[in-house]
Amino acid sequence: MSDNPYAAKPWIKHYDPDVPHEVDIPEMNISEFLDNAVKEFGGRTAIWFLKHKINYKKFLDTAERLATALVNLGVKKGDVVAIMLPNMPQFMFSFYGILKAGAIVTACSVLHTEHELAYQLNDSGAEIIIAWDTQLEKINNVKDRTRLRHIIITNIFDYAPMANPLGTREPPEIAGTIQFLNLVNKTKPNPPEFETNAKEDIGVLQYTGGTTGLPKGAMLTHYGLVANCVQMYEWTKAIVKRGKETALTTLPLFHIYGMQVCMNSFIFSGTTIALHADPRDQKGLFEVIKATHPAMFPGVPTMYMRLLERDDLEDYAKDLRSIKICNSGAAPMPPEVLKEFEERTGAIIIEGYGMTECGPATHVNPVKGTRKIGSVGLAIPSTEFKIVDIDDYTKILPQGESGEIMVKGPQVMKGYFNKPEETANQLKGEWLLTGDIGRMDEEGYLYIVDRKKDMINISGFKVYPREVEDVLFEYEAIENASIIGLPDPNSAGNETVKAFIVLKDGYRETDEMKAKIKEFCRKNVAPYKVPKEIEFRKELPETLVGKVLRKDLKDIEARRRGEEV
Repeated sequence: MSDNPYAAKPWIKHYDPDVPHEVDIPEMNISEFLDNAVKEFGGRTAIWFLKHKINYKKFLDTAERLATALVNLGVKKGDVVAIMLPNMPQFMFSFYGILKAGAIVTACSVLHTEHELAYQLNDSGAEIIIAWDTQLEKINNVKDRTRLRHIIITNIFDYAPMANPLGTREPPEIAGTIQFLNLVNKTKPNPPEFETNAKEDIGVLQYTGGTTGLPKGAMLTHYGLVANCVQMYEWTKAIVKRGKETALTTLPLFHIYGMQVCMNSFIFSGTTIALHADPRDQKGLFEVIKATHPAMFPGVPTMYMRLLERDDLEDYAKDLRSIKICNSGAAPMPPEVLKEFEERTGAIIIEGYGMTECGPATHVNPVKGTRKIGSVGLAIPSTEFKIVDIDDYTKILPQGESGEIMVKGPQVMKGYFNKPEETANQLKGEWLLTGDIGRMDEEGYLYIVDRKKDMINISGFKVYPREVEDVLFEYEAIENASIIGLPDPNSAGNETVKAFIVLKDGYRETDEMKAKIKEFCRKNVAPYKVPKEIEFRKELPETLVGKVLRKDLKDIEARRRGEEV
């Protein structure tokens, strides 16, 4: 396979002046971020949660107590420990405590079904889980189907005493479980000593979203995790001052975007992290912003969409002025949503791109330089990318043509856990096949076209759902939309375009509305891209970070056709 033909790396010319082309990456256990933050900013507030403040020194003490307790429970270097918590201080304590015990973190979504939870626990081999007490019934129902030995539970009020309606008291022990707060308080900090081979040792076993099939555990090394935090810090350091900022963290920490962008990179820079437990609670989100005045607000497109829908948005416009930078990732940002949010709030949204397998970031728009709306920006320092033929990854396409994105950089995963065939399919030497379709413009900016697996085939013509979705978002009546391909009953091997649409309040779900939407599409896309079928829905299936689950929509359609899914 030939090297990247874009030898000049055109994207580098458009970096902000203070951003290096390459970064030096220390070979360390990522938990050392916390040690370093304590040395520099020990008395500074690390976590703000429900009006309760925890400084970096207390954060480290709690993590080291937990690490010691985990070793006492039999955890050895290289073991996997699961976390199943929403955004509360205990997630951060657990993450760093597990790593300080020499173990590997696997984070489970609190929205997991019993089936999904059992799958991840069994696939990862986790024998201990640290969980939100509301998840206990779910965990007990699957425990006998897993290798779980210990269940450590915690309450959302354990580290927010001022918000606890029952007041501060020792939580009661529950049969078959260990109370997190009691365990930590009764354990003196004495974490084990061990050597970390940063380039080989796995820090996080992060499961892919499963939007296109069974989740796979991406093996993210300490070196890769550290690298991505250093890369992101270098990209934003002109605005993000070490030990000076507050960042809003409402994206779930069990998701790679939340874990790295909203937690680890902020700990690296000694930032105060304002935790908000429920990204769907917009009113609560506004109140956190009002109380903490964050400079950074990482989000996802659906979050900005829902904030725009609120009648009280203007009431908080003044509070939003504290925000210097909004990141957007995890899903495509409709240009119309970005423009409206910026116009109404004065904030600037910097769109980027990444994936679980890259821990996660590979591209971001410049913070001060040219930001191209609709583009996910430039490859970050020490990262390369190229666009290759969809059917032959060895054929590299020229700038301007659409093909599969391949990336190379220190942040790329080691592989998929216990899945050598899937690893070989995605990793080609140092390069990762992303499964995403994109194009590079003449200045090296990347534009995401769509997922390779979502591409629709109509008599040999390629239709990318995102292109049609972006057009639909421009129509005044549409709040949300998703496009999928359906088998064409009149032509074997071909597909037709179907749109699932959520209308804004005040618009009626009628045949006349469908006709108007189709006519709007005819004026903006080629005839074969116009949806042949439109279905109105009250909501679309989404992940917690707002990525529409096209797979679920395809499954719904398959069941309607009487097919097994």
